[in-house]
Amino acid sequence: MKRGVQRWIVDISAWNFSPSEFTSAMSVLPQQEHSSITRYVKMEDRKRALVSRLLQYAVVHEVFGIPFDKIMIKRTVEGKPYLELDKIGHEFPNFNFSVSHHGDFVAIASEPLCLVGLDIVSHVLPVKETIPEFIEHLSPYFSSTEWSKITNCGTCDNMLEELYRYWSLKEAFVKAIGSGLGYSLDAVEFHHCNWTNISLKIHGKEVRHWRFWHFVLRKRHYVSIAWGHPHMASESYKKALGWIDFEEDEYNMGFDLPDANFKLKTIEQIIPNCLVLECNQSLRIISMVGNFSTT
Repeated sequence: MKRGVQRWIVDISAWNFSPSEFTSAMSVLPQQEHSSITRYVKMEDRKRALVSRLLQYAVVHEVFGIPFDKIMIKRTVEGKPYLELDKIGHEFPNFNFSVSHHGDFVAIASEPLCLVGLDIVSHVLPVKETIPEFIEHLSPYFSSTEWSKITNCGTCDNMLEELYRYWSLKEAFVKAIGSGLGYSLDAVEFHHCNWTNISLKIHGKEVRHWRFWHFVLRKRHYVSIAWGHPHMASESYKKALGWIDFEEDEYNMGFDLPDANFKLKTIEQIIPNCLVLECNQSLRIISMVGNFSTT
């Protein structure tokens, strides 16, 4: 079951591409995915969307060996992506994944049995308001305990960091259960010891059978992973899972799997070799057409 635990991350700031290279990379994805990339106006947003989709297909390909053009990724009504499990057997009965992108990084985490959620938050300074104003506008999303931690941790920059770190944990949990933005984030209360030994309460009640991991990447990108019991999945997401009700020892088979370290990947590494050849052929054709058109 360990093969179902994947953690990949791509530094998109290191990817400098031409328009033809971007088009070629997008061409390895099924046609139905293209509009979710090209709908963005800014090229940086398109780049994040493209790498996010490539990571989803690449991880499924890595775990199951399914060719990109045979992978069926759908979305719940809340927008949670999932793999059609009934088409691939039951070696990993609840195989699921979560993707996130912000700032310089795009990442994915997958689990074979437990729910998993991932979130990245870059330490971005507010543009149209001061840091205190920005923080105050987000106050409804935090419990009174969390709010006290945020507002009493020192300078404005310290407060912003504290807020972003709590925010990434909340988003990771909500993404894991597939609930979307409609979830009452102020009811989701995190406790920690210097951002380790992280625990969760919902409406003041401690939540068991969940684990959380939080760390900081370079340039102050805050990363959180949540994984836990499928019985907390949203109703629409439960329909996409293969196994909801467990005996405790059955659940522990997945819950006690060792967590994997993140693997830093390049764009070339997340596109299968056979598709890289097709990309290169496409680039040569585009170059030839360009040369003919200028003669």
